[in-house]
Amino acid sequence: MKQRVARLRRAYAPDEYRPLDGYLKAMGTYATVAASLAGLVKVTGRPVPERPATADVVLLGIATHKLSRLLAKDAVTSPLRAPFTRYDHPIGSGEVMEQVRDSGSPTRHAIGELLSCPFCLAVWVATGMTAGLVLAPRLTRLVATALTAVAASDFLQMGYAVAQQAAEGHHDHD
Repeated sequence: MKQRVARLRRAYAPDEYRPLDGYLKAMGTYATVAASLAGLVKVTGRPVPERPATADVVLLGIATHKLSRLLAKDAVTSPLRAPFTRYDHPIGSGEVMEQVRDSGSPTRHAIGELLSCPFCLAVWVATGMTAGLVLAPRLTRLVATALTAVAASDFLQMGYAVAQQAAEGHHDHD
């Protein structure tokens, strides 16, 4: 199996290291987590909505965005990523840019990519939040509301900073 994956990796990206076996492990882990959550829903007998409410989809969408960015980019959560990434530079608003540690371990590399990419991490976060909406809807909505409020606050803070810079720039020209 390892030889087959190695051949596939060479054929897929002959001039660049792509940790396909690490990605396979990540996909297997995701499938296991998703199946376990589905099993837990079935065992607990929690009702699964035929169609999620639009308000829940919007709430979870914004909360997923915020939690994914917090986990993948926030300076304070960097200890969670440190075993898999290396600090590169700050990118503003309390966020940092990190590079994936390439220690020869395809699993470490794949986890580093996952943990430092808010787009990649969003799939996992949304899965957890969606399962939470079925298994513990009140708590999940409460947490999602807090994350959504933080996301809204972030945009207001950024808008305020832009407005403040514009006002100060305009004042300097008078």
